[in-house]
Amino acid sequence: MKISHEDKVFYPDDGLTKGDVVGYYRDVADVMVPHLRGRPLTLRRFPDGIAKQGWFQKHPGEHFPDSVRVERVPRRGGGTDDYVVCDDAETLEYLANQGTVEFHVWLSTVDAPERPDRLVLDLDPPDRTPVAELRATARRIRDEYERAGLTAFVQATGGRGFHVLAPLDAKSDTEVVLDLSRALADRVAAADPDRLTTAQRKEKRGDRIFLDANRNGYAQTFVAPYSLRARPGAAAATPLDWRELGKADPDGWSLAKEKQRLARKDDPWRDLDGHAASAEAALAKLG
Repeated sequence: MKISHEDKVFYPDDGLTKGDVVGYYRDVADVMVPHLRGRPLTLRRFPDGIAKQGWFQKHPGEHFPDSVRVERVPRRGGGTDDYVVCDDAETLEYLANQGTVEFHVWLSTVDAPERPDRLVLDLDPPDRTPVAELRATARRIRDEYERAGLTAFVQATGGRGFHVLAPLDAKSDTEVVLDLSRALADRVAAADPDRLTTAQRKEKRGDRIFLDANRNGYAQTFVAPYSLRARPGAAAATPLDWRELGKADPDGWSLAKEKQRLARKDDPWRDLDGHAASAEAALAKLG
């Protein structure tokens, strides 16, 4: 596919162009597309680069070609909305060529939007939080997942924190998964209330790390594995092995470093669905 306006600067602080961004997504498509396939997408588009105004696009415009899969998904309260679904490298490249810098995915598929097959807790730290505290918190969440019978996977978000994800068997509805995610976050926060919180209001969090379970609600999203972030540094959301966490920074993998990493390492989340567990059983274990 011919890249339009290939030399347009997208990351001015890093000297990266639109051609660099589209080329990155072309290079990582083999590992990224499996994490997008079959899921409604929210696109964060910056046609003139991240220094200019961008926007979140949930629903596709009429200009998308027929080759881009669009599915109608039920809306809470009635009605439906159209969402883009990226099932192949060609669609990923096309969306990047339309100025999409960030890709955010649902925790369920278009075939079963009310039955999530992912659970995610997002670590949202205040400014100047030592990365060692974030790593320790991610491990605490992992341990709580394991006590509930879930298998934990960790991702550097490319931003300020980490995601801890558990694959689910897609047999429980959104409300069960949301209850489970909140129960897990509450248990972890209760073990260290001076440093961790689940308070929704920012003014109540103080200097504590916010454990965000809200991403597990219906139609909520998390940043897709291998998505770039619209921040100086052009860091990518990066799935990790747990043994890597001890030296990992949330924004530690730039566009160039991510490509180098994938040239020597398989995707740590490649067998995610082989560890799917029951949300209802996990909730029962928590009592």
